[in-house]
Amino acid sequence: MGVKKQAKQREKTAAGPDFGLTDAQRANIVAGLSRLLADTYTLYLKTHNYHWNVTGPMFQTLHLMFMDLYNEQWTAVDLIAERIRSLGAPAPGTYEEFAALSSIRSTPGVPKAKEMLRELVEGQEFIVRTARGVFPVANDANDQPTCDLLTQRMQIHEKNAWMLRSLLED
Repeated sequence: MGVKKQAKQREKTAAGPDFGLTDAQRANIVAGLSRLLADTYTLYLKTHNYHWNVTGPMFQTLHLMFMDLYNEQWTAVDLIAERIRSLGAPAPGTYEEFAALSSIRSTPGVPKAKEMLRELVEGQEFIVRTARGVFPVANDANDQPTCDLLTQRMQIHEKNAWMLRSLLED
């Protein structure tokens, strides 16, 4: 099944749960959460790749930090996908879907450690912007569970971006 067909299938949330959200509200929230899931999974994969391939004088520090980051992101992927499922829609789960939905792009080759840090800062910031963009949709629908999830994701990724950015200072 193609990416567009999978997206159409996800939009079909009729006969979904009756939580006081309209089908349109649920579909809009699911669309935003699907982008957040794709961004989170893509950043997870990039961070894990950098964990494996980082070199240089900061190897030990970055290797361990990247592991902490990708473990946290792995947990977040599950939370976001389960929220989508709670709203009555299938969660995207293929590389093709994630590539089509994500704002974060892969990087060819193996960048140097400082470039890895820059890209991971950028990825953290992308996720914050994605979550911030979904927040008004969930808030307008009075969907507190989604708002809570989005608030937590923004807080975590803002902090991660700050910590990664701090390592880039001379």
